Amino acid sequence: MGVEFDRVSKHFGTVRAVDDLTLTVEDGEFLVLVGPSGCGKTTALRMVAGLETPTAGDIRIDGRSVLGVEPRDRDIAMVFQSYALYPHMSVYDNLAFGMRQRKVSRAEIDARVREVADMLAITPLLQRRPRELSGGQRQRVALGRAIARRPRVFLMDEPLSNLDAQLRLHTRAELSELHRRLQTTVIYVTHDQIEAMTMGTRIAVMRDGVLQQVAEPQRLYDEPANTFVASFIGSPAMNLLRGELLAEGGSLRFRAPSIDIALPAPPAAISAGPVILGIRPEGFERQPVPAPGPISGTVILVEPHGPDLYVTVDASGQSVTARLDPACAVHPGDHITLAPAGRTLHYFDNETGRRLGGTPSERPVPVA
Repeated sequence: MGVEFDRVSKHFGTVRAVDDLTLTVEDGEFLVLVGPSGCGKTTALRMVAGLETPTAGDIRIDGRSVLGVEPRDRDIAMVFQSYALYPHMSVYDNLAFGMRQRKVSRAEIDARVREVADMLAITPLLQRRPRELSGGQRQRVALGRAIARRPRVFLMDEPLSNLDAQLRLHTRAELSELHRRLQTTVIYVTHDQIEAMTMGTRIAVMRDGVLQQVAEPQRLYDEPANTFVASFIGSPAMNLLRGELLAEGGSLRFRAPSIDIALPAPPAAISAGPVILGIRPEGFERQPVPAPGPISGTVILVEPHGPDLYVTVDASGQSVTARLDPACAVHPGDHITLAPAGRTLHYFDNETGRRLGGTPSERPVPVA
């Protein structure tokens, strides 16, 4: 079932936790709400669940407003960061609890519990108590309890944040596979942009209660609507360089102290003047330029990442991170020159931070 936010706002006193949010989650979609702490993503989720009441606007599930509808009557299931299992109950009883509340028959409960336990590989744990389980096992039980209810919508609030890195990676893959099998609508909240990129059908990026952009993961990466999205999506973040576009002989150059880049033909809407130029770390040549090059500066950080080497350079006060070949003999304090490798460059308005040229994905907004 689809979920619609129609100009939804939530205020706590003078704080606008969510501000005029309009967003449609399609039936069967896995939509990820992502953003830094305090951006309003969890508040938005809690309003769908009925745990918070909107200050303004409407929320609809399957086309029907749920304002005033009790949480238990919304036919949703929520998975929390803290697992929220009943400690005095066995795994079996935790899985069965929601169905017993709904007066499902004993035979149907048993069939669903065993189906879900088999799906999540927790059948051997059915008679254990939560205290006898590892963190990963508890998370599977929490997911299983939600799945067994067969709700119309799953709401997940940072369910993997308590797991170690390896288990988080494994559980992430399991969740994606479960969604493909169940085809139930999922709204998933995280602050981890890697989780968002690898799991979401679409991603909605929020900041200070305001929706910044919603798009498919790759499009979000390739066409960020503004400098906030550009810096938040991608690891390491996109380089955002302030300077001037200068027209010379029918072409443009980007110039700033220690930076002089001859640009490929930019979009027609872009003209000379102050601008923010965006370059992804992978958008540089794999080796430093041996002669004076477009970007020159002093190496301030070298980070080996196995097949890649990330090098951060101070170019007269502007920080530039480039992905280089790990065989490069580069050390902090070295003076090197870098050159964009002809990949896509991104142009943003110097004042508002909005993307310039092209057609950014869906709904771009100004950046303060």
